[in-house]
Amino acid sequence: MPKPNPRHPDFPIPGGPEKRAKSWRAEGLLRLMENVLAVGEAPDKLIVYAALGKAARSWPAHDAIVRTLSEMDEDQTLIIQSGKPVGLLKTSAAAPMVIMANCNIVGQWAKAEVFYDLERKGLICWGGLTAGAWQYIGSQGVIQGTYEIFMRIAERRFNGSLKGRFILTAGLGGMGGAQPLAGRMAGAAILCIDIDPKRAEMRKEIGFLDEIAPDLDTALKMIEEAKAEGRATSIALIGNAAEIYPEIAARGIVPDIVTDQTSAHDLVYGYVPAGYDLDRVRRLRDQNPDELIEGGRKSIARHVAAMLEFQQKGAEVFDNGNLIRTQAKQGGIENAFDIPIFTEAYLRPLFARAIGPFRWMALSGEADDIAKIDDLVLQMFPDNKIVTNWIKLARENVPFEGLPARIAWLGHGERTALARAVNKMVADGTLAGPVAFSRDHLDAGAMAHPNIMTENMRDGSDAIADWPLLDAMTLCASGADLVAVHSGGGGYAGYMTSAGVTVIADGTDEADARLDHALTNDTSLGVIRYADAGYEDALDEAAKKQIGHIRL
Repeated sequence: MPKPNPRHPDFPIPGGPEKRAKSWRAEGLLRLMENVLAVGEAPDKLIVYAALGKAARSWPAHDAIVRTLSEMDEDQTLIIQSGKPVGLLKTSAAAPMVIMANCNIVGQWAKAEVFYDLERKGLICWGGLTAGAWQYIGSQGVIQGTYEIFMRIAERRFNGSLKGRFILTAGLGGMGGAQPLAGRMAGAAILCIDIDPKRAEMRKEIGFLDEIAPDLDTALKMIEEAKAEGRATSIALIGNAAEIYPEIAARGIVPDIVTDQTSAHDLVYGYVPAGYDLDRVRRLRDQNPDELIEGGRKSIARHVAAMLEFQQKGAEVFDNGNLIRTQAKQGGIENAFDIPIFTEAYLRPLFARAIGPFRWMALSGEADDIAKIDDLVLQMFPDNKIVTNWIKLARENVPFEGLPARIAWLGHGERTALARAVNKMVADGTLAGPVAFSRDHLDAGAMAHPNIMTENMRDGSDAIADWPLLDAMTLCASGADLVAVHSGGGGYAGYMTSAGVTVIADGTDEADARLDHALTNDTSLGVIRYADAGYEDALDEAAKKQIGHIRL
């Protein structure tokens, strides 16, 4: 039975042993769609996160997806075009049950104004990566990645510890909301700016935030006290980062780490310009979106100028993947790209070995299923310090949102071994129900994004989108249950292409084969992508694990 959802009472959390669909493969995907709305920012508008990342294009489209998943057979495939179901085709029991493409616009037309026009006409929607592919698990999906970034910085700059260090950031939405908890888990004193008090209150309510400061003076005093005591804490301040960052810089205060995760990718529905309140912004979205775009770019220019000032004074400053540098450069900050992107700066050695944000969701709705899988992870990978450290921290600090779920940075072979072992636990009744396996779209072979994932690739292949397309086709050939191809990014058009995958472990031999083929081939392609670009780590991984990389 579904469970009550205090955050969104009209969107209960799915679960229970009874299924509505004919198979657990379809039921699992149905529950995942219900789950992204249960943990979403504005589910009544079908918005999951990032201002406009939607689970379906419209409510009639949503209802048709629910109806089709409930009625379809295992040898059929549901085709979804930008959040709208358009066909149910006879394929085979070995084929995906859902294939979707979201927000893919032909090159010369892939511009913000074209997207907004198509979106207003109801012809397209932005999938928001894991939103439209029904793979979002709440802020937990981003927490470990943010935590690992902070810890890589600690290793490089601060002798392995952020105790007594100050992190300044902004944005407490669906993605940025992970930052306060990640910073506190990393041992730092973190100050998070957001214009919307409701977001800060929600993050405090679920335990991600310790305090909400009434003003900047109080916030900085709280940070200073925590630093002096070596105490980890997370503090929010309500305000506009484009005003507060420059003010902190003007006071001569230099944080140890500075970043940002406001919705800078979207100047109409996301980022709020300095001097504007939320009501005014909501009116202008319909009345004069061009004013918001112009005001947003001017604001971001001030915002990033302050970040560059912090960098010049010795702070570790990075772009956290929200395209704030791109907007700043268009707003006149020519050296905006002096700020590095987090993927290239901290995580590329991991991605070169296809180590990335893998995740699993207990479709039963039972937290005990995740606890048992946690135990299994610790047992299977005792020498993987990143994973064992994270599982222990997550158990103590990370609350579940929606379906109980976990994320862990596992690589080639590890993902497959874990998923197949979990499938056996489903089969023998150790777990209360099936488990869905997925990953972030920001994964080794799954994303081409020249300003985030693939910036400054060694061979100059930053903008080549063949890799996520090949990944999606490989996943279809490997029998994954859901395969998605998404595009979008800045202004929702033109900045990236990515592939998403979900496979349901329902305890059957057929599921074992799907997990084996899909997860193994997904990470194989990730290693091949970096090996092809000339990364030694990937070449070593391909050789050690006998991945079928063809070298010319």
